[in-house]
Amino acid sequence: MHVAVIAHVIASPAPDCARAYEAAVDFNPLMEQSTVHYPEQNMKNHSQTQFAVGLIETQGFTAVFEAIDTALKTAAVEVLAREKLGGGYITVLIKGDVAAVTAAIEAGKAKVEGLGRLIAAHVIASPSEGVLSLLPK
Repeated sequence: MHVAVIAHVIASPAPDCARAYEAAVDFNPLMEQSTVHYPEQNMKNHSQTQFAVGLIETQGFTAVFEAIDTALKTAAVEVLAREKLGGGYITVLIKGDVAAVTAAIEAGKAKVEGLGRLIAAHVIASPSEGVLSLLPK
């Protein structure tokens, strides 16, 4: 089965968009972690941030592990977080400059086939403070 992956870059999301996804701090006992939190002050910047965040989500640990290994070897990016979503779904977030994250995500996507199922791959350039507040600790 072939699954079409749609990747889209949101360059400089509007500051007013934050109202659409801001939420109160929350803890999910099933996942045993916060589902909504606000990052430390060093992650916030009142102007647009100068980096991108990339996400690769797969069904299967081996697939995401290979994808992230490839992404890290392809460009100067770092892993921000890993989310286990249940049912074998795993999302890994990376950070770096926009070109590096885009190249890393594209390279990582190519490594998933045959090891698991690619669910999503996405790059957010210059993420807003609201997006950063959704990042897991």
